[in-house]
Amino acid sequence: MAVQVFIKPGGGHVSVMTTTATHYIEVNAPADRCYRWWRPLTHLPEIMSDVRRVEPKDGHADVTKWVVDGPLGRPVEWEAKIVDEERDRKIAWASLDTGSNDIDTGGAVRFDNHGDTTGVEVSLHINPPAGALGEAAVALFHDPQEKIENALAEFKRLIEADTGVAR
Repeated sequence: MAVQVFIKPGGGHVSVMTTTATHYIEVNAPADRCYRWWRPLTHLPEIMSDVRRVEPKDGHADVTKWVVDGPLGRPVEWEAKIVDEERDRKIAWASLDTGSNDIDTGGAVRFDNHGDTTGVEVSLHINPPAGALGEAAVALFHDPQEKIENALAEFKRLIEADTGVAR
């Protein structure tokens, strides 16, 4: 976790934490099946307890609306777009600047095809804004490394049990 310090006009400063977490796991499933599970991003609530839902926006498969648990039980929402993709190899997404929030977040999942098994690496980042929204975002992503490790362990359990996988 890195801390960036910004000088505010008129004096004073605000510290903002930029957080990145990455984890790799080997699963007993082929890369194409892992990719199909991840591609719509809508399955993420099954493996990430803080994520309430990820839904396609207005029928666009590449743009999603995210709703996650925020501080004091209040939901935090943003939109994200798939910004890089190679079928069966990787998917990357980033939040959109919609004017309704200032959360800069994104992630990527990479699939290393090893035949009957697949190496899956997930990276998530957040660069929260200053102020109350930034504090809420930092609280939301508290201990992201543990969250991503738990999420991938749950993904491994699901994909190896063939639960919830589109065929």
